[in-house]
Amino acid sequence: MLSEDELALLEAIRDSGSLTRAAVRLGKAPSTVSHAARQLEARFDALLFDRRRYRLQLTPAGQLLAQEAARLSFDVARLTQRVKQVAGGWEDRLLIVTDELLEFELLMPVIRAFDAQQSGVALRITHEVLGGTWEALREGRADLVIGATNEPPVMPNLRWHELGVIDWVFAISPRHPLAKSSEPLTRDMIAAHRAVVVADTSRRSEGRVYGVLGGQATLAVPSMRAKALTQRDGLGVGWLPRQRIGAMLKSGELVERRVADPREPNTLYLAWRGDQAGRALKWWVEQLHQPRLAKRLIQGKNLVE
Repeated sequence: MLSEDELALLEAIRDSGSLTRAAVRLGKAPSTVSHAARQLEARFDALLFDRRRYRLQLTPAGQLLAQEAARLSFDVARLTQRVKQVAGGWEDRLLIVTDELLEFELLMPVIRAFDAQQSGVALRITHEVLGGTWEALREGRADLVIGATNEPPVMPNLRWHELGVIDWVFAISPRHPLAKSSEPLTRDMIAAHRAVVVADTSRRSEGRVYGVLGGQATLAVPSMRAKALTQRDGLGVGWLPRQRIGAMLKSGELVERRVADPREPNTLYLAWRGDQAGRALKWWVEQLHQPRLAKRLIQGKNLVE
C-alpha cells in the first residue's frame, strides 16, 4: 500500500510530465522529488518512470501502480467510513422490499429525507408479489417489507404494523361479455372467463393467486398496472384495488360489476425483524408509522393516468 505522499508523487508526475512542475505542485525541491521517485522504484524493484523522453512519464508499471493505489486508497477511505458508520449504530446497507401494490414513486420523499441524515447507509429497494414479500423477510433478502398482504407468518422476532386496508372491485372492460350479464355475477358465470392475476414471486412455493375460481383459466402478468390494462382491453376479468382505478371507472374504461361472492378487503403490513434493528431501520419504521404517509401509500396513484 502506498502512503499519501507516494500516491501524490505518482499523480503529480503523471499529470505534469515534468520533475520540476511536479516538485512545484508538491511544494518540494526537485532533488527531493527525484530521490523519492528512486526510492519508490527501489521499493518495488521496478522501473516506474520513463526518463528517456523530453517529458517525464510513468511506465506501464508506474501507470498500473498509480491506478491501483488510487483505487485501494479510495477503498480504504470508504472502509474506514463504513466501520465508523456501523460503530455508530447505522447499518452498512438496508434492504427494503415493497409489495408490488405500492408505487415506488411514493417512497421518493422518504428516500430524500433519509439522505438528509447523511448516514452513509446504502439502500437497496426491490419489490415482490404476495408470498414473495414475506419470503424475502424470512430468508434475509429484506430487512424491511412495506405493503405485505395476508396475515403475518410465524417468524422469530417478527415485528409488524398495519399500514391500512385495500378495497377490491370486480372491474372489467365495458366490451367484455360479462359487462352485459345480469348482476350479481355468480361463481359459474365468472369461472367461464379467463382471470387476470399478478404472478406471485415466491421462490419456495408454487405461489398463490386470489380471486381465481377452481378450473378457471388464468393469465399471469407482471404488475397491478399491467393487470388493469389487460382487463381494460377485455383480455380477462378480475379484482382491482378500488383506490387505484378511480380514474378508469370514472372514464368508463372499466366498469364495476356486483358479484355474489365479494372479495374481502386486504390489510397491508409494514414488517421487520426486531433482532436486527439498526438506526436506519428504526428511522424507516418511524417514518412509515406516520398515519399521513401510510394513507398516501395505501391510496396511491391511479394505475393508469
